[in-house]
Amino acid sequence: MNVPSVRPVIAEMTGYVPGEQPKWERIIKLNTNENPYPPTPRLKEVLTDDVLNRLRLYPDPVAQTLREEIAAFHGVSPDQVIAANGSDDVLTILARCFLDETHPLAIPVPTYSLYKTLAELQNAPVIAVPLEKENDFALPDDFAEKIRGASIVMIARPNAPTGNAYPLEAMERICDSFRGAVLFDEAYADFAENNCDSFLNDHPNVIISRTFSKSRSLAGIRFGYALAHPEIITEMMKVKDSYNVNALTQLLALTSFRDREYLAETSSRIKATREEFRKKLEAIGFRIIPSQTNFLFAAPPDRSGKAFFEFLRTRQVLVRYFPGEMTGDFVRITIGLPEDMEFLLQCAREFLSSR
Repeated sequence: MNVPSVRPVIAEMTGYVPGEQPKWERIIKLNTNENPYPPTPRLKEVLTDDVLNRLRLYPDPVAQTLREEIAAFHGVSPDQVIAANGSDDVLTILARCFLDETHPLAIPVPTYSLYKTLAELQNAPVIAVPLEKENDFALPDDFAEKIRGASIVMIARPNAPTGNAYPLEAMERICDSFRGAVLFDEAYADFAENNCDSFLNDHPNVIISRTFSKSRSLAGIRFGYALAHPEIITEMMKVKDSYNVNALTQLLALTSFRDREYLAETSSRIKATREEFRKKLEAIGFRIIPSQTNFLFAAPPDRSGKAFFEFLRTRQVLVRYFPGEMTGDFVRITIGLPEDMEFLLQCAREFLSSR
């Protein structure tokens, strides 16, 4: 019996490749932007026998309690919130809603590579606009003109893998001039100086996504959400998986969301470590893109990103390398504990002395 054929577009595509999750016994893992600090200790208090017993029941399909809590925090109504299985689920839902053969996706490049993969799954064209590499990966002034005709533009702000945040004024101009949907993927918003929340009031085409995987140290439970005009949320609800957020995730996410003091404390630590590490890397000649995330996009003095990535692996330090003309000079380094960053700095000095 022959194995049945999948759609041609699936057979031809590469697929999204997540960051490596190695099984080494000893490792400093700084490649997937996970938080080095544990989640709020309050989570231990809510995993009771009663909660475990209720796992035999289906979860709330729309996570209404979470939607109400999130809406109150952002100053919107619950019908402007959708809960999701991580912010990647938000992206999948939006791809289902907005993309097909005649409805293109627009993105800057480099950016989060899942955007392009989702477009491929929908057989949708991609309008890719290069960032200005020599200008710290700034958005070109004519970006809005170049993306005309797209159904949705997906903008990671701050951007990954570069770490920079485009000016709010430029983002608002895009919202004003672009006729399609505008997604601001704010996975790293808690490490940034500002965000695009206020755009929701005046721009019905704006969608904002957030995740608990970075600043809230909950990558393992997979929770994210999106904010948008009620009419957009209604359409997104139609295409989400029936029970896309499980019961334990809803409970733990709600508990974490309510502990804003802990979020502020750990995010502040990461930002302080980031700035100290940035200064030390720059002092030994590295080029660092200004970051408003929990990582640094860093190029050695001779721009030998791949060699530095491979050297760090020999020291059991794992960072992320993105080959290509735009990104190949750099490695992306997640901000870990201060002692992790100090060891990486020692490795960087050793690498430079060997060149």
